[in-house]
Amino acid sequence: MKRFVELFRALDDTTSTLEKVEALAEYFRAAPPRDAVWALLVLLGKPRRAVLPSSVLRAHFMSLGLIPDWLYDESRAHVGDTAETVALLLEAFGYEKDATLELPLHVWLEDQAARVRGLNLEASRGIVLEWWRGVPADEIFVLHKLMSSSFRVGVSSGLVVRGLALALERDVSLLENRLAGEFKPTVMFWESLLNDDAERSASQPYPFMLAHGLEPNFQPSAEWQFEWKWDGIRAQALKRDGAVYLWSRGEGNVTAQFPEITAILEGLPDGTVLDGEIVAWQSGAVLPFAVLQTRLGRKTVTAKELDAAPVTLLAYDLLEEGGVDLRPLPLSERRARLEALARSHPVVQPTELLHPQDRETLEGLRLAARAVGAEGLMVKRRDSPYLEGRKKGYWFKFKIDPYTLDAVLIYAQAGTGRRSNLFTDYTFALWNGDELVPFTKAYSGLTDVEIALLDKWIRAHTAQKFGPARAVEALQVFEIGFEGIALSKRHKSGIAVRFPRILRWRTDKTPLEADTIDTARALL
Repeated sequence: MKRFVELFRALDDTTSTLEKVEALAEYFRAAPPRDAVWALLVLLGKPRRAVLPSSVLRAHFMSLGLIPDWLYDESRAHVGDTAETVALLLEAFGYEKDATLELPLHVWLEDQAARVRGLNLEASRGIVLEWWRGVPADEIFVLHKLMSSSFRVGVSSGLVVRGLALALERDVSLLENRLAGEFKPTVMFWESLLNDDAERSASQPYPFMLAHGLEPNFQPSAEWQFEWKWDGIRAQALKRDGAVYLWSRGEGNVTAQFPEITAILEGLPDGTVLDGEIVAWQSGAVLPFAVLQTRLGRKTVTAKELDAAPVTLLAYDLLEEGGVDLRPLPLSERRARLEALARSHPVVQPTELLHPQDRETLEGLRLAARAVGAEGLMVKRRDSPYLEGRKKGYWFKFKIDPYTLDAVLIYAQAGTGRRSNLFTDYTFALWNGDELVPFTKAYSGLTDVEIALLDKWIRAHTAQKFGPARAVEALQVFEIGFEGIALSKRHKSGIAVRFPRILRWRTDKTPLEADTIDTARALL
């Protein structure tokens, strides 16, 4: 555990990519396999069950009677994270220590986690207090994060794999393939990373290939393949060993969420892997993303939900055929094989190919994307292999411009982590007659300089406080961009928007010039 805490600090204390990779490599070289494989799972953000949720952590701390509720709430609002707040308060109030729990990382995540998993609040209290007494103060925060499902540190999965590759003297691409999807943190799995000939499991997807934004001076030619960029969920469908598996781009196993896709693909030959997009689909047309959203995050789907939000998989690549990895082949050949598969197995639906002859036609297609339920176009080199991640020069996305509305800032709340001392979470409103009605929240889009200026303004123009949130004078107008809009009974405004973000601070506009709910509904 101590070695992992040192790694966490090293990663958190530097912005240098090289230093992060070196710190990771040093850890993976020195850590015992049982610890190293758990560290790998945690750092890659693979799914884990939380054994110490924030609500439980807060309840156990408050049971100590060290501070009143209001002081805890003020501290939590300032720090922005329950795990860190409790760790800091335990240290500040000198909670009794005996520092006897010097346990390896795998013991914490296997044996100690098992002690509290499934226990009620009262039953788990003694174990958590035992942890607090036995773990050094400077390790408590990391322990809290490990016991939750939200461990975060300033390092991408790509850097983790680079550090691992350096430590194991293995090719990055090989490790990316081995680490795609889920894995069990066992010594056997760790050893498989050292074995170049180790077989992948039947359920394991390939790393997804991603795209860059299209360059402004791009000109269409026969070298490129064009298709719609569908507004759905990027997914791989695997048919191996008689079973079908579905994986989202975030490498989540979504097989149970889409049983109708699983059912229609059962007839595919074994050793088939499709790359495509799961979309809401009815009568041969793509439905809005809001329809698909009702199916997400569910372990089981009812017959009513299946009827209300029918889905399908639109395939745009064939990654494996007859158990043979096709990714090294050029896209043109993979596409030809995909179309041949669709002719022999009509359940496969390849995406429509487009054929713009010049930039003007390409722009026209982009503008028409929203009408067909797409969010733009994909532009791919016909000779491109299927590579891991975002590689330059091969795949590009040409997205439609976002919807925009000018809205008034009415609430602000402090951020989390490094921005916990700044107001960075904002609520915006539109006019409904003479009333400002909240319509969305946004957390991104401003520069650090703008955030600092707005934070200062918020503190000077607070009208009311509601715990960590503040109501501010309705004076500031912002242009809000978003990708989709839908009716919603859950929101007072009657609408919900997708991927909202701040496009610019409209210092040139007064609040009365902001948009209305009617303007927003017209976008529907």
